[in-house]
Amino acid sequence: MAPITKTPEQVQKFDLIVLGGGSGGIASARRAASHGAKVALLERHGYLGGTCVNVGCVPKKVMWNAASLAEAIHHAPAYGFEAVSAKLNWKHLKEKRDAYVKRLNGIYDSNLTKDAIQWFHGNGSFVDANTIAVALPDGSSTTIQADKILIATGGHAFQPDVPGGELAIDSDGFFDLEAQPKRVVVVGTGYIGVELAGIFHALGSDVTIVSRTKHILRRFDDTIRVNLREEMQRIGVHFAFNAKVNSLTKTSNGIAVAVTSDGQDKTIDTDCVIWAVGRGPNTRGLNLDKIGIQLDAKNQIIVDPYQATNVPGIFALGDVCGNYELTPVAIAAGRKLMDRLFGGEQFKDVKLDYENIPSVVFSHPTSGSCGLSEEEAVAKYGQGNVKIYKSKFVNMYFAMFEQNQKQFTEYKIIVTGPEELVVGLHLFGLASDEILQGFGVAMRMGAKKRDFDNCVAIHPTAAEELVTMR
Repeated sequence: MAPITKTPEQVQKFDLIVLGGGSGGIASARRAASHGAKVALLERHGYLGGTCVNVGCVPKKVMWNAASLAEAIHHAPAYGFEAVSAKLNWKHLKEKRDAYVKRLNGIYDSNLTKDAIQWFHGNGSFVDANTIAVALPDGSSTTIQADKILIATGGHAFQPDVPGGELAIDSDGFFDLEAQPKRVVVVGTGYIGVELAGIFHALGSDVTIVSRTKHILRRFDDTIRVNLREEMQRIGVHFAFNAKVNSLTKTSNGIAVAVTSDGQDKTIDTDCVIWAVGRGPNTRGLNLDKIGIQLDAKNQIIVDPYQATNVPGIFALGDVCGNYELTPVAIAAGRKLMDRLFGGEQFKDVKLDYENIPSVVFSHPTSGSCGLSEEEAVAKYGQGNVKIYKSKFVNMYFAMFEQNQKQFTEYKIIVTGPEELVVGLHLFGLASDEILQGFGVAMRMGAKKRDFDNCVAIHPTAAEELVTMR
């Protein structure tokens, strides 16, 4: 069903209005509809899926896959394959990737139709706590009402206020690139910056990362951030540490990036600059102040453990709240919320538990975490109540490589108490993304170290280190 783009004849009333057609909003709308609710969904773009589907997880993983293939081609001679010259056709890849995303947009649209959900292409703003004004693309507007409203409008990339800053692109702009830049500067060392830098480098671009500290992935355990930084440096990614960008200037040869790094001024010549310095919530234009919705210092909507705002009947989840900005988290929170609101007595106390949520960085190699970092565990339980198990080794995949080409893998298990409850798990190395999911289930079930030990190892694998560690 095509979105509603023209003014309906009269005010429509629903059981639920969802502001935002991203993964969290759509999952919420569909779950509510499955319980019999009459649902309306608003999306300001003319397509569905939000950041994840259009300019995030999905197209990023396509590019990561391409980068991983490039790495495999580079590794092949170590296994006796004659060296081959493989050139990436960026334009062809982009066309196929964009077509895949468009197909997903259509699937979302079809699913809303199947569930009898009306979706509006327009900007929504609060008139009162039960009424939304919808500005439609044709310049007209309409009004819809509901007893319950969910805000799932997502977030956006920050654009630093730097002279010449408009010469750079953000992570959204990465997916608009029609050709692969030979030289890239990535400003920022969160997971988005690290992932994009890794993709570009594996595909053959010369990459420099500008970091305002000596670290990358500040919120992750040292097992990941130290090993990944060292590995990126080993394979030739350049870093400007303790750095800030002073200006960007257009030149005949690209863009000149003026930075101060470790107290020294220097210029980096490049073809493309990407801002990856964080994201903010999409709260502007919603008229939240009109109904008294409370925001925090970052303009994120404050919610309780049940996703409820301070205004009765209004809820929020996902990036607009800033609590675990991960697509599966928004989906899970939304489904549980709708079960509670519309599913009946059996769901009256249902909510998402935000502890032990696994997350992965699609770096090269991948890395992932579940639970507390070592620093967080010590702060929570005390140094004397925390025990660390670690293993650092070379994955068998690299057995045929020359010594200076081998890549380390490191795993860390963090436990507490006499029962050695596993409260943190951190993986760095090949296939960490696939390995982590199953161990995340174990941690959610309250696994102890002895449970890991009692599992017979699968040999030869890297993951067997997690059940043989002493």
